[in-house]
Amino acid sequence: MFLMCIFAVGCSRGGGTTGQAERKNASPPVAVITQKVEKSSVNREISASGNIEGNKTARLGFLVAGKVNYIFGEEGATINAGQLMASLDPESYKIAKDMADANLAQVQDEYNRLNMMHERKSLSESDYSKISNALKAAKAQQQLQNKNLLDTKLYAPFKGVLLKKLVEVGEIIGPGLPLFAISDISTVKVIASIPEMDLQQVKTGSDARVYISSIDSTLTGRVIEIGSVSEPTTRSFNAKILLKNPGWKIRPGMTAEIKITTGRKAEIIAVPGEAVLRELDNSAYVFVVDQTKKQAMKRKVSLGQMAGNNIEITSGITPGETIVVGGQHKLNDGNSITLK
Repeated sequence: MFLMCIFAVGCSRGGGTTGQAERKNASPPVAVITQKVEKSSVNREISASGNIEGNKTARLGFLVAGKVNYIFGEEGATINAGQLMASLDPESYKIAKDMADANLAQVQDEYNRLNMMHERKSLSESDYSKISNALKAAKAQQQLQNKNLLDTKLYAPFKGVLLKKLVEVGEIIGPGLPLFAISDISTVKVIASIPEMDLQQVKTGSDARVYISSIDSTLTGRVIEIGSVSEPTTRSFNAKILLKNPGWKIRPGMTAEIKITTGRKAEIIAVPGEAVLRELDNSAYVFVVDQTKKQAMKRKVSLGQMAGNNIEITSGITPGETIVVGGQHKLNDGNSITLK
């Protein structure tokens, strides 16, 4: 009997110690900020990716052949309208023009003499016609040689930036060979790839927000052109968005992320972007408040598009529920909470 009493007392004391430890290890409530989930009306946007090109681009080359003796600037240089881009050795063209000038002078002198005879009716119409045509041919030859001489200099047709330089001083080039590419980038065009299913929602004149990661800037433009034929490989359609380029920071070849406003309203569930957290596998979740237990419960969600500073939730939570929007980084699943 005595031993049984000791055992009973020992068990009673052990149970009391465990209860005290559990109470001591209980986590205190985490102070959080909450928000009730509601639907909101937003303008639907279409997301697309794209590339930037100049407002207009020209590939320049000489109309005559020759040896390059001058080149202006390097790739990336700013080019003014009328800027001399390159020139060819003009010596052979100068000689050809001098010969044409001399021939014209000789034919002109002969024409003047025979024209006087024609006026006195002492020259046949056939001979007069020959000298008249010879004079026209000599003048045309002079004009051609003068043009060839002028064409040994290559000028920029508009202000822009030098994208490509495909020739060096000393090279011998032929006529029509593209040697330079220049682009007007005072305004630029963003070529966006629009999926076939979204094409009917994009209209000329629609506003577009363009994020360019290389300059970390978001700019506003408008749709100026929509393609009528899809790309064979992607089955997408090209839409051109005109964008101002202050300071010429945007350059052709940069990539962009585009949001095009469709003008179509939609009711969505959107929550503050900071309320959405990520797992290691990049899945998204939020903390939903259990009002009865005063606890924060982790809930996986599916995300849609951005709506300003909010992000759309397509599944996982419903209107009327309350989520944690402040202090969520301190929470674990099932933590007790208190409102700040």
